[in-house]
Amino acid sequence: MTLKRALLAWLLIISAESVSGVFRRIVLVPEFGELRSHWIGVATACAIVFAVSWRYARPPVEAHFGRALGTGLIWVVLTLMFEFGLGLGLGYTVDRILADYDLSSGRLMLPGFLFMFFAPLLAARVRAGQHARE
Repeated sequence: MTLKRALLAWLLIISAESVSGVFRRIVLVPEFGELRSHWIGVATACAIVFAVSWRYARPPVEAHFGRALGTGLIWVVLTLMFEFGLGLGLGYTVDRILADYDLSSGRLMLPGFLFMFFAPLLAARVRAGQHARE
């Protein structure tokens, strides 16, 4: 994926995840509680990331290991910058932001970011497999 294409895809991802996050806060947290809604939010985010990755992947080029992982790394870094910037901008402490990354308390942000890192490769390989069967 070219840098321009990766950035456009990331903008789509972060926009969709932001809408999803607002929905989670307004609808899911009161209904399911903070932790369960967090799990639903991470699963939804992974679905969004995969859908955008699949849409923007251009096999077999993106099926190339290094290029796909480079795209995933860009997305992870930009998303971390966005998350910390937004959190600090909303007045959260660094400890509060880091709490979302604590696996021992059931938080799934780290596995979510791991999925985001590998999603461009996974999506490109899935699309390449579809093209091979056609």
